[in-house]
This record gives sequence, structure tokens and C-alpha cells, in this order.
Amino acid sequence: MPEERENVASITPCTNGPLLIRGPFQLVDADGEEITPDRRTVALCRCGVSSIKPFCDGTHKLIGFRTDPEFPGAES
Repeated sequence: MPEERENVASITPCTNGPLLIRGPFQLVDADGEEITPDRRTVALCRCGVSSIKPFCDGTHKLIGFRTDPEFPGAES
């Protein structure tokens, strides 16, 4: 994994899964309202089926979500 720098967020795509965001970041909804995550590292949904969007709930495994092509440096 790349070295984390202080005060910089990193986004790592997981193979066939969510995007992991580590470090300081801000999330806002379509209306510009801040979404406050309950942890420093979060997993954001990429499959579109999560019941807790924008966060991942693991549904991608149940529906067989696949990323193509796989991203270089993606986590398994």
C-alpha cells in the first residue's frame, strides 16, 4: 500500500468491491449536506445496490459485482 501522508486522503479501489477512503475527507450528499462518517476509514459502494449508500454493506458479494478492468494497486 502506498505510504499515507498526513492530512491527505487516499482512495483505494478493492477488486470487485468498494472504494476504501483513508485519511481526512469530507462527504456531501446531492443537496450539499455533509455526511458524517462514523470512522476514519470508510468503504464506499461501487455496485449501486448497497442499502446504506453511499457506504458499502457487502451486497456486491451477493450479486457477483465485478470490476473490469481491475485497477493497478487494487486491494483484494
